[in-house]
Amino acid sequence: MFSDDFALEGEPEREFHPGIAGRMAHKTVASGALIRDPDGRILFVVPNYKPYLDLPGGIVETGEPPSLGCRREVREEVGLDLPIHRLLVVDWTPGRGPWSDQVQFVFDGGVIPAGTPLRPQDDELTGVRWEYLESADVRPSLRRRLELAMRAVETGATLHAEFGHLLSGA
Repeated sequence: MFSDDFALEGEPEREFHPGIAGRMAHKTVASGALIRDPDGRILFVVPNYKPYLDLPGGIVETGEPPSLGCRREVREEVGLDLPIHRLLVVDWTPGRGPWSDQVQFVFDGGVIPAGTPLRPQDDELTGVRWEYLESADVRPSLRRRLELAMRAVETGATLHAEFGHLLSGA
């Protein structure tokens, strides 16, 4: 997809001071899709490795663009091959427990018809749930991020946040 762009960039840059790149901070990148039903409920996954609901999505692989990582993760986690629409929120979250700090992208996964068949991934999920945000059992930071994502859907703006707190946008 980006091969022409790589060719235009020329030869990869060489380190003037060997080892400096390896000492730089590396953040985890995650992408999730805000998928809604016609009643305004949000599709959540029920992970078997953490105690709260989450969005369909996950960690973006090395060399993978966030939008394609989101589409891949949604397909793998719930069996939906959806077009991933515009970016709604970019949010930074601090590292906590076993998780490193992350840059999290929330993309618009659109509205899908009620009763659309879903196939939760057996090795990571115990199921899926359609919930209104107000009643969903999610971490406070995800609730804030999703409130911003819903605002972004309504306003057409892309919002910038840190730990779910709005920094810039509409």
